[in-house]
Amino acid sequence: MAATPLTRACSAILVAAGSSQRMGFDKLTSPLAGIPVLRRTLDAFLAADSIAEIVVVCPEERWELLGGGYSKPVRRVDGGVDRQDSVMAGLAALSAQTGLVAVHDGARPLVAPADIDRCVAAALEFRAAALARRVTDTLKRSDAADFSAGAVSRENLWFMETPQVFDVPLLLEAYEAVAAQGLAVTDEVSAMEAIGVQVKFIESIQPNLKITTPADLALAEALLR
Repeated sequence: MAATPLTRACSAILVAAGSSQRMGFDKLTSPLAGIPVLRRTLDAFLAADSIAEIVVVCPEERWELLGGGYSKPVRRVDGGVDRQDSVMAGLAALSAQTGLVAVHDGARPLVAPADIDRCVAAALEFRAAALARRVTDTLKRSDAADFSAGAVSRENLWFMETPQVFDVPLLLEAYEAVAAQGLAVTDEVSAMEAIGVQVKFIESIQPNLKITTPADLALAEALLR
């Protein structure tokens, strides 16, 4: 595809600092059709025209398995105890000319480069944008004993994904507010909500699942085929 016209450089932070041991092994270095999960994630951002540089937040031993041979500047930093600590470490490592930053889960290796570019373009317009998927399943609420207690409207409901792209100063402001309030957030959209900023949702055009269980690895392999 043609390069996305940008007025400000966009960097990416790949968050891959967690232990990733819920499956009994390191999901980020597990082979996905012969290539480590984290390397597939990195390759998607290397292929995205809108991304100028990439910071991988991960341990040294995970970094060494990525293999090098990058077409853009890529560097590593250590992460922190919580997700927001790791994102802040990535923000501190960005180039001075960076105006936008795309934060992405290292365990989402199927993200489409075109979807990355669409999120960056939306963030250029709205200052805050995130990839997401509309809720299409039937939703039900249960009582305390897990018996059905009624339907939940799925109108305007979304499953959150990444990347989530923001003006760098705006994201810094959000995380400073999160720290001041002693909040723990699971994604950057939640940090934005803490300062009253609305985030534009961009609907993903292809599956962008997060690898969490062995079944997710099997599904991702099937989708790649």
